[in-house]
Amino acid sequence: MADYNKELGEEIYDKVVDLTQYAKQQRWWSRVFGKNSGPVAEKYSVASQIAIGGVSGWCAGYLFQKVGKVAATAVGGGLLLLQIANNSGYIQVDWKRVEKDVNKAKKQIQKGTNQAAPELNTFVEKSKAFVKKNVVVTSGFIGGFLLGMAS
Repeated sequence: MADYNKELGEEIYDKVVDLTQYAKQQRWWSRVFGKNSGPVAEKYSVASQIAIGGVSGWCAGYLFQKVGKVAATAVGGGLLLLQIANNSGYIQVDWKRVEKDVNKAKKQIQKGTNQAAPELNTFVEKSKAFVKKNVVVTSGFIGGFLLGMAS
């Protein structure tokens, strides 16, 4: 029995020593984020995941910013031209008809939101699951997206 306890104690001690050596050999991000954070984590290191997410987020943010500026300019310019044309007498607006059409569109939108709710809920659930499985890539993407919007 004493030999068994001695062997058991040596095995535990060996495992503790191996664990400390293992911890010393790991990089700091593996200790902070863990080795596995989802399917992508099985293929790439944490640094690679952050880099991939950051670069793709920056590209998306930069494009979003540029396209947003062009769209805002087009919409604003179009409204400005319509107002100038209205004041100059080139076009006449039937405001009663506009109000009737807007009310009709509101009713159709309200009906459509009740029907689209299940599809939207499944999309939101799938998005949440993806974010939970790929936390590191998602955080890199969000940071890169914000940087892309700022540049």
